[in-house]
Amino acid sequence: MRSVGRGVAAGAAEVDVSRYTFPSATLYMPAVPGRVFIVVPAYNEGQRLLRVLDDLARTPHAVVVVDDGSRDDTFEVARGRGVYALRHTINRGQGAALQTGISFALREGADFIVTFDADGQHLASELDQLLAPVAAGQCDVALGNRFLSGTSNVPPMRKVVLHLARLFTFLTTGIRVGDCHNGYRVLSRGAASAIYLKQDRMAHASEIYDQILRAKLRFLEVPVTIRYSDETLAKGQRLSNSLSVLFQYLFGKITQ
Repeated sequence: MRSVGRGVAAGAAEVDVSRYTFPSATLYMPAVPGRVFIVVPAYNEGQRLLRVLDDLARTPHAVVVVDDGSRDDTFEVARGRGVYALRHTINRGQGAALQTGISFALREGADFIVTFDADGQHLASELDQLLAPVAAGQCDVALGNRFLSGTSNVPPMRKVVLHLARLFTFLTTGIRVGDCHNGYRVLSRGAASAIYLKQDRMAHASEIYDQILRAKLRFLEVPVTIRYSDETLAKGQRLSNSLSVLFQYLFGKITQ
């Protein structure tokens, strides 16, 4: 089996569509037109993914779900909704799932790539305001910022974790961003081609700023809403596993 080269990390899967060769993903491909591709990494999100895809169905854009080795029906839900559905045969982490989806979107000719969470925290209705500055050429990357909107019900402890992450990002990259662990982003084709995530798991959220800086990409922060629920808070980032992410990021920088 030939490799697709830069942009898809090696994994342990085979491809069931001969037109594409993704060593790390199994692909189900409907005919969906569109120059904007929305990449949704998902792990054990079958129940919430259905609501997310219903929300995204209101947009005219192509949706790419990357099932990151889920043990539930995440892949079946995606395939049943008529979106592009890719699957890792093992759980590799959100960073790896994002890179698989971004690489696929680039191969399909995407002009703009959106990253969108599968847990229902993001709003498809806010996509246009994120796309606007990138489409207008004002920036290469639009970053969602929950603190600019005034509509995100951020719990106090989560604010502490996020502000510490912002400080860490500034100390390690020199980039000042107000919400550095927000997964709602828009990348131009050029930006997506310049960024290649090597951190498979959550450390990619810090790694991406290294790559924005290295590639001299222009970025803007755009107000977005993040919706919190008991489910998302239970699954979300805690201070304890933030330390693990910190270690992964620093170890990755040393070994790269």
